[in-house]
Amino acid sequence: MAEINIDGVTKRFGTFTAVQDMDIRFADGEVACLLGPSGCGKTTLMRMIAGLEHPTSGRILFGDRDVTALPTHARNVGMVFQYPVMYPTLSVAENIALPLKQDRSLSAAERDLRVAEMLDVLDMREHGGSFIDELDSGNRQKVAVGRAIARRSDIVLFDEPTTNVEVNAKLQLIRAIKTVIQRTRQTIVYVTHDQTEAMTLADRIALMYGGKIIQYDRPDVLYNQPLTEFGGWFLGNPGMNFVPATVANGQISAPILAEPLPAPANLPSQGAIKIGIRPEWIAMHDTPQPGSVEGTLADQTVGIAGRYLTRVSFGDVDVKVKTDGRPPAPIGGRVHLVPRRGRITLYADGNRLA
Repeated sequence: MAEINIDGVTKRFGTFTAVQDMDIRFADGEVACLLGPSGCGKTTLMRMIAGLEHPTSGRILFGDRDVTALPTHARNVGMVFQYPVMYPTLSVAENIALPLKQDRSLSAAERDLRVAEMLDVLDMREHGGSFIDELDSGNRQKVAVGRAIARRSDIVLFDEPTTNVEVNAKLQLIRAIKTVIQRTRQTIVYVTHDQTEAMTLADRIALMYGGKIIQYDRPDVLYNQPLTEFGGWFLGNPGMNFVPATVANGQISAPILAEPLPAPANLPSQGAIKIGIRPEWIAMHDTPQPGSVEGTLADQTVGIAGRYLTRVSFGDVDVKVKTDGRPPAPIGGRVHLVPRRGRITLYADGNRLA
């Protein structure tokens, strides 16, 4: 059993709390990405799973086995770091094979078979005899991935392995990691601050902030149904719009609503809240439409594949909108927005209401 259970774990460094009273379960055979900004505690959590750091309080279990006090070598984990340790005097194949030689139950033929499998999966067969210094940073990291996976340990930990890879090689490395993950189905914890990596690789994402996991779910759920304003802002390029709104007499009013929305029963009878909606969930037109509101096109930027990101002003409130193609008015012109009401999320004090 290779599921990971984090049971009431806190980690302090002096007066600083890096991980705070955390309870989470990473399922057997799944890929869990720890995602969040620098300093949120994701690397500290991974290091505790690896045994490189020990909790101030709480327990870490692999299945039913309490590994909290065990050293790294007794945990049967593979690790891939930002700066992989490679042996320049050994070939690519020899680097991958090196940890396999410690397993006395494997014959030489079995070791060779595992190395060959890794070279094939990573599309590095032609580099098997090359030395590490002959490779670019992306291929060096692929070797590190192959070495960690070939051990077939219960758990494999990735600590931002693409951070120091050239841009041109990064996508290729991510594809290689995804291929390896799909083939092996080991339990994997992958640390990253890059939401694209997390969305591409993860079965589930643990979104972290301030030493806590604030949401743990499938990538589509985190994107479409963020539990916090932070989650809505952090995921997306750009993140969610948060538009000031008011509740009064059982209705919600906001600058982007042509007509008030009925307030859910769990909302206060009156007060200030925010409407959360992503830029791609708002339609833009050059003429009035049913349910549209009129605003001023304040700014526009050309995005990828001819998609435009625009900023529409409603007095002192700005709303970001994505359009497929050039906006229907020049900067300073009037446009009409129709938000998809089924995509609206309500927030108060930073947390989702409905």
